[in-house]
Amino acid sequence: MTGTSPASRLKAIPPGIWALGCVSLLMDVSSEMIHALLPVYLVTVLGASMLTVGIIEGVAEATASIVKIFSGALSDWLGKRKLLAAFGYGLAAVTKPVFPLAPTIGWLFAARFVDRIGKGLRGAPRDALIADIAPPDLRGASFGLRQSLDTIGAFAGPLAAIYLMWLTVDNFTTVFWVAVVPGFLSLALIIFAVREPARPQGLREVKSPLSRAELVRLGPACWWVIAIAGVFTLARCSEAFLILRAQGLGLPLALAPAVLVVMNVVYAAAAYPAGLVSDRVDRKAILAAGFAVLVAADLVLALSTGLAGVAVGVVLWGLHMGLTQGLLAAMVADTAPAELRGTAFGMFNLVGGLAVLAASLVAGALWDSYSPEATFLAGAGLSGLALIGLIAMRSRIAAPAKG
Repeated sequence: MTGTSPASRLKAIPPGIWALGCVSLLMDVSSEMIHALLPVYLVTVLGASMLTVGIIEGVAEATASIVKIFSGALSDWLGKRKLLAAFGYGLAAVTKPVFPLAPTIGWLFAARFVDRIGKGLRGAPRDALIADIAPPDLRGASFGLRQSLDTIGAFAGPLAAIYLMWLTVDNFTTVFWVAVVPGFLSLALIIFAVREPARPQGLREVKSPLSRAELVRLGPACWWVIAIAGVFTLARCSEAFLILRAQGLGLPLALAPAVLVVMNVVYAAAAYPAGLVSDRVDRKAILAAGFAVLVAADLVLALSTGLAGVAVGVVLWGLHMGLTQGLLAAMVADTAPAELRGTAFGMFNLVGGLAVLAASLVAGALWDSYSPEATFLAGAGLSGLALIGLIAMRSRIAAPAKG
């Protein structure tokens, strides 16, 4: 039995979960140091157009979403998770030196493309590996801890980039070279510090993970979790719209990164406690609270007339992320059969990636055609629908699966 206090339960989380969390943190620091500066570097140094920047980012993110489904299924077919996860982190690490060395936009496009293939390869197998390592009674805390550490990297990377750009008088190449170091540290950590548990005796072998028969075996509960997550993600447009909203209400351009820093600080602070509490109470209750917080965030962002209101909306946005993202992953692990966890996480990530793309396109269209207020009011409406769907389908989402 694990202890009952938060401190004892934190100590009870297996070392492999801590290691995977630190792997995510280091790779996020490396990636975000580069990605925070890459659009500006492309436009101001290499002379790329905004259309080129959009194509590079769009193709990169779509590639990651598509690869995730195949990597998850492949990990179920192999019966191994760590190999694919490490290969994905390795691909991301080896692309990092290309950014300071790239002489043309084509080289940067190729590096970004391969980097996102690495992200797609590692995502579903890593999440399935967390589910395999974590005890069922610490599953929410384990996913929450990994998410918190990952999100620390998401705001530490841009902060490091800002500081190094100031220190080096806007020397992009130097910052890109510094970003190489945490990328390779992340790869070394997953290779040497993460031990994959032995495959349980008697666990069914999966021959064709993406066949109709195997997808049906995921079960109604797992599909309901994926469907509700998809509808909810449709309500959550890109965080770029938070920055645009703040700028529209008077935030200086130089302070634009502060929006994501604030959002991610709150996200990181909330994710682990939310996961910890969800191991003791019904996860769906915590998730419903997160959906309700997004409704509030959208309404605040829609109705705000000044930066103080936007700041409240950004804080609420980060809180909703902390209350939902780790829990949704834990619920996929709860409901999916152990031998199909990789496939389940692949479908979960694919649906989520496509939903984010659709949400951002709709948000942009509403912004251009009507107003910023319309974008966030639509998000509030979709969030409310997702909340109603979650409440209506609570009985169809089974209790946590053991093993």
